[in-house]
Amino acid sequence: MDAPPDKGEDVGAFTRIDAHLVSLGLSAPQIIAADTSNGFLLLEDLGDDLYARVIPATPSLETPLYAAATDVLALLQANAPATALPPYGAREMVDAVSPATDWYAFAITGARSGLAALQAPLADLLAKVDTEPPVMILRDYHAENLLWLPQRQGVARVGLLDFQMAMLSSPAVDLVSLLQDARRDVSPAVEEAMILRFVALTGREETAFRMAYAVVGAQRHLRILGIFARLSLHFGKPDYVDLIPRVWRDLQRDLAHPALASLARAVETLLPKPTAEILQRIRDQCGTIPTP
Repeated sequence: MDAPPDKGEDVGAFTRIDAHLVSLGLSAPQIIAADTSNGFLLLEDLGDDLYARVIPATPSLETPLYAAATDVLALLQANAPATALPPYGAREMVDAVSPATDWYAFAITGARSGLAALQAPLADLLAKVDTEPPVMILRDYHAENLLWLPQRQGVARVGLLDFQMAMLSSPAVDLVSLLQDARRDVSPAVEEAMILRFVALTGREETAFRMAYAVVGAQRHLRILGIFARLSLHFGKPDYVDLIPRVWRDLQRDLAHPALASLARAVETLLPKPTAEILQRIRDQCGTIPTP
């Protein structure tokens, strides 16, 4: 790892969180050598078998791989979190959906408006589900950041990457990230089985957790809609537009939960459905929109 301090980077968070994960018996890469003052780490090579490669190549492994990844989350949440993690609570989650209007809706309507009307019902919902103590989340817990290590045992079979942005948040956050992946389809049967597995492993009340899962999922998809639009509009990365329909589909699934009716109405009013015409409009503006 090369994270030069003179460019504002810091390996401190990575080393601290890595040590915590390893102490729990999880397969974060071992740090072989470190020069923290210059931002250099020599890390264990966990291989190339990303979930995102293994599952398409061997579809029969989808269930056992996702089961192992779900077990990692249950273990992580059963233990005290690493120290000095920043919060990702209701306030931060409400703030984080601003790209949905500032970038996604803006690309279609030309106006940056409606954020408050989107945030208000979301804030109400997050207040209702934000009733448990926060847990450690790895935040980007999905198939592109998980490696399959079948030669190891139990939860150690899941190699962990890109966890330096770990935070304290809802127990549902990482499970949503895993099962409602913006970059690949997870089969509905596997998603359902893993929700039930997580509930059983953690002892959570199923009805309340399913509501939290839907609320956190909707929040995540609103944020990602805006981020993917911004990556295209501002940074000239049109490939992200191709991912928007999947994000929208998962958003609609979460909004179908009866408790999310008010947020569903706000989304219907403020955010146009990404039709083929709208997606092309976003592509046509690729790399042309400055930061407001």
